[in-house]
Amino acid sequence: MYLHLGQSVAVPEGEIVGIFDLDNTTGSKRTREFLSRAEREGRVASVGEDLPKSFILCQGKKGTAVYLSQLSPATLKGRAGLLY
Repeated sequence: MYLHLGQSVAVPEGEIVGIFDLDNTTGSKRTREFLSRAEREGRVASVGEDLPKSFILCQGKKGTAVYLSQLSPATLKGRAGLLY
């Protein structure tokens, strides 16, 4: 199955490593460093024009990718049928 992240972007659920709340996680220095490095390496894709609320870390055949989504982590988890 695929998880729709917003706009026209969907990723295979099996490739999702984690769904993270940007407000809660960017307080961590390590998370900020990780996101900065991923952006420098061209592994970050923005999904939509609005201010992102979450980021989704994926690991697939082509490597690691980070998606910034305007959807909340709760909405994405609900779409994926994940338990809290």
